[in-house]
Amino acid sequence: MKLDISKMKQAIKYFEGEHDFKAFKASGTSSKNSVRTIYKAEIIEKEENKIWIELTGSGFLYNMVRIIAGTLVEVGLGNIEPNEIPKIIEDKKRENAGKTLPPQGLYLVKVEYE
Repeated sequence: MKLDISKMKQAIKYFEGEHDFKAFKASGTSSKNSVRTIYKAEIIEKEENKIWIELTGSGFLYNMVRIIAGTLVEVGLGNIEPNEIPKIIEDKKRENAGKTLPPQGLYLVKVEYE
């Protein structure tokens, strides 16, 4: 599977900032408030055709990172254009975002408390 990393890098920047991430949460989540802040979002190309999707934020909804990653894969495959991300966020409809990627390869790197 060949991904357009350039388009993914364009798309990921739309996730930065404070947004209602309702379109990016699993249906069974108990969280009533889906507003979160993403401070930093980036795609990092690694060796051996690997990429890292790094998200730093105030908190995450259930499956939010996996759904964002799935949406970015759809962008990389050409199924979603980068400039469609703000509309997906704005519409708050789960069906407009990408698939929930499996948890393999997902790592929590650090937790900070103020």
